[in-house]
Amino acid sequence: MKKQLFLVAILLGTSVFVRAQQTIFNVPTTDVLDKGKVYFELDASFKTNNQIALNRFSSFVPRVVVGVGGNVEVGFNVTGNIQPGSDSTTFVPTVKWKFYQNKKKDTALIAGTNFYIPVRNRTYNIGTYSYIAVSKTMNKTRLTAGGYVASKNVFAANAVRAGGQFGIEQTVNSKFTVAADWITGKHASGYFTPGVIYKPIPSVTTYWGYSIGNSQARQGNHYFLFEFGYNFN
Repeated sequence: MKKQLFLVAILLGTSVFVRAQQTIFNVPTTDVLDKGKVYFELDASFKTNNQIALNRFSSFVPRVVVGVGGNVEVGFNVTGNIQPGSDSTTFVPTVKWKFYQNKKKDTALIAGTNFYIPVRNRTYNIGTYSYIAVSKTMNKTRLTAGGYVASKNVFAANAVRAGGQFGIEQTVNSKFTVAADWITGKHASGYFTPGVIYKPIPSVTTYWGYSIGNSQARQGNHYFLFEFGYNFN
């Protein structure tokens, strides 16, 4: 039973891992699209080993983000496409607002909310994940820190979860950035993800990371994460 519950937790983690519009890997950045700008991304999580009866699995999450002006962007994600296993399709409309920016001090503040609306194999009706964060850029390094609260069933069954979320981005050149982010807590979204961000051309961004669970990492709670993003304008 413990092994089965562990498998479900990992699969749920991959289904809700994408929680915001523009992110480092999983933690929202303080970037907001300009009015009329459109961004599309496809995120893929996959595990290739078979530790403790955990079969290989993959999860795919498409999302689109639109800048609506006033330092606000809105988005729409479709999570829960898990193979193998029963899909737990969830629609996730999102909103992020950059309510403060000081360009001289390279500082910005954001707040956002994602609304989780399960539509297939539902275990709850609706949930939210809300956050607030600040970023500080120093030369080629940007640090992000903030807090979050997720309503009951979003990050953990029948429980509200709250904690911190942190990130670092180190620009190497116009194409490469070394980055990592971390969401605290022992739940379906509690992971540390280091990796590389690569922009082959200005309109395309790829993300290559490896997610390591805050709990049961030695038992196999870790997997690859790949993201492909495209700016339409």
